Amino acid sequence: MSILNVEHLTHGFGDRAIFNDVSFRLLKGEHIGLIGANGEGKSTFMNIITDKLMPDEGKVEWAKRVRVGYLDQHTVLEKGMTMQQVLASAFDFLYEMETRINEICDHLSESSEDEMDDLMEELGTLQDLLTVHDFYMIDSKIEEVARALGLLDLGLDKDVTDLSGGQRTKVLLGKLLLEKPDILLLDEPTNYLDKEHITWLTRYLQEYENAFILISHDIPFLNSVVNLIYHMDNQELNRYVGDYDKFMDVYEMKKSQQEAAYQRQQKEIADLEDFVARNKARVATRNMAMSRQKKLDKMDIIEKVYEKPKPEFKFQEDRTAGKLIFETKGLVIGYDEPLSKPLDLSMERGEKIVLTGANGIGKTTLLKSILGLIRPLEGTVEQGDYLSIGYFEQESKNQTDATCIQEIWAEFPVYTQYEVRSALAKCGLTTNHIESLVRVLSGGEQAKVRLCKLINRKTNLLLLDEPTNHLDVDAKAELKRALQAYRGSILMVCHEPEFYDGLATQVWDCAKWTTKII
Repeated sequence: MSILNVEHLTHGFGDRAIFNDVSFRLLKGEHIGLIGANGEGKSTFMNIITDKLMPDEGKVEWAKRVRVGYLDQHTVLEKGMTMQQVLASAFDFLYEMETRINEICDHLSESSEDEMDDLMEELGTLQDLLTVHDFYMIDSKIEEVARALGLLDLGLDKDVTDLSGGQRTKVLLGKLLLEKPDILLLDEPTNYLDKEHITWLTRYLQEYENAFILISHDIPFLNSVVNLIYHMDNQELNRYVGDYDKFMDVYEMKKSQQEAAYQRQQKEIADLEDFVARNKARVATRNMAMSRQKKLDKMDIIEKVYEKPKPEFKFQEDRTAGKLIFETKGLVIGYDEPLSKPLDLSMERGEKIVLTGANGIGKTTLLKSILGLIRPLEGTVEQGDYLSIGYFEQESKNQTDATCIQEIWAEFPVYTQYEVRSALAKCGLTTNHIESLVRVLSGGEQAKVRLCKLINRKTNLLLLDEPTNHLDVDAKAELKRALQAYRGSILMVCHEPEFYDGLATQVWDCAKWTTKII
């Protein structure tokens, strides 16, 4: 019996088709990796199967009494809610059961004998469910999960809107694990998570008995937790047994076979068309020509294998900066309270430094302090001479109604429309993406728009805050190549060792100077 059936799913946005007659089945115990390039519809698919989005056509059918837990990359947490409240909301369905138990108890005294038997049976079932789901140990369960995810030391009474991106992800993940759903739906769960907690999540998913569907561009993480791959490509959804590496082997072989079959068919078509053209006018050979024409008409045409446009990043470089990029003296970073000990740091021209460490210890705050976007609590930051700084934020705060073209044009008003379109296309965006509103694009496509702004501005210092989040495999590989080729200086926050290996000249572990308990 399948947990989820999706039949003949068709969906699109305007004239942009996402799915065309897609079918999907999820069985018990399947650990599925849902992969594909940015904008192929992975998050859209999740939204459809969780009823957040209505498909244009098709049927989505869940098995009865299946509880679904969904970790959405775009979930917005309400201001005023504490971490304790968000985590406790995982048990809302149990509180509803408790309310129903109280209602039954109130009705027992005035019910008939038959009604009483039914009510007692329901009461017993609900009571068993409360026990199974650890209702009477909620507080200790919350504490246990919060400790495992490193949230307990932050204080569970902290407002969720004051948390960093990684801490918010951990809270949502904690809520999900407390819900004990029958199926997990995870959309980019490793974004913003530090190495330690990615390891913890990997172990958790490896031991997870129920089914899950996982969207991720983190290949080592995928390989370690999934046993099936579903590949979204060209409005289709194809199933492959095994991990990501096995999928790539089969996919490349399938692609080369299709290319060879296409070439053979094209040659056959050309020969047939040539024969028909030479012989249809002659009485003696007309029948043979007509026979070959019929063969042509009935032929199933093999589609040419079209490669998706791959991004091409090349950072514009400004004049050479001074020898010193920046120097801090007694720098204490933070907002209301210190996040670091006094720091004496310096960076010289040509260095490529990566900041690592757990979430919430001040990596982003350090970048912003060096930029001068926030005032340090103590100490000074001295920037070097002739700096042209490019800054890539973790997330875009401004959700306007501008299209991609308008967004780039506002940044570079001297560009012609051709130059704007060309700049966006080089970042791996298609015409449909380019003409769409930025806010309706996927996380990866939005990141490419922001990268487009960055690479077309002349810089000699790049400050990058988690630039790999949401990017697909091809975009990550190209970004790494472009950063290696960049002759300026780089200061980058990153949680993916496989990305910065071979790129970084130094790795600074921020845990060494943080005042936070980690």
